[in-house]
Amino acid sequence: MALSEVAEYLGVSRQRAAILVDRPDFPAPIETLSVGRIWDAAQVRGYASRRRERNEGGAG
Repeated sequence: MALSEVAEYLGVSRQRAAILVDRPDFPAPIETLSVGRIWDAAQVRGYASRRRERNEGGAG
């Protein structure tokens, strides 16, 4: 996934995604290409799942 795909998948703006991908708990990019960093889709899905669980757990 490129940054725009990460943003779309997480349901956030590209600006917010750019902040999230620099967090230490976000998966490391698998490659850096001329168009930018690329992340493994399965790792991004795992991150999103953990993020949802944390958010839901804190709301109750």
